[in-house]
Amino acid sequence: MLKDTPVAAVLPAKDIARAKEFYRDKLGLEPLAPGDDDVMYQCGNGTRFLLYRTDNAGTAKNTQMGWVTDNVERDVQELRSRGVVFEDYDLPGLKTENGIASSDAGKAAWFLDSEGNILSLFEMP
Repeated sequence: MLKDTPVAAVLPAKDIARAKEFYRDKLGLEPLAPGDDDVMYQCGNGTRFLLYRTDNAGTAKNTQMGWVTDNVERDVQELRSRGVVFEDYDLPGLKTENGIASSDAGKAAWFLDSEGNILSLFEMP
């Protein structure tokens, strides 16, 4: 039933104004319809995500949303030029070099938004 239905992510934000500034200035995104307590963004192929105000922001220890890209290195470089800081990991099965992890599954890079949400870029082989 849901396999052909569009899906949208939902991310928490403690400070909506700060989050809107981050998504605009660092990621180059503009809201569809800005609100005081929540804001919706549209990305590629009609995908969307909602930022909503809650004190729970930044508490998840996992990737909460990611963009599929055709060139992680290019996008990491572009986002770094806008001030985005990428995470470095050195864990069993996951090691980044210059912010990018490579495996048979592809390449990935992770960064935090202004609210502490873990976001990613992913490139499939």
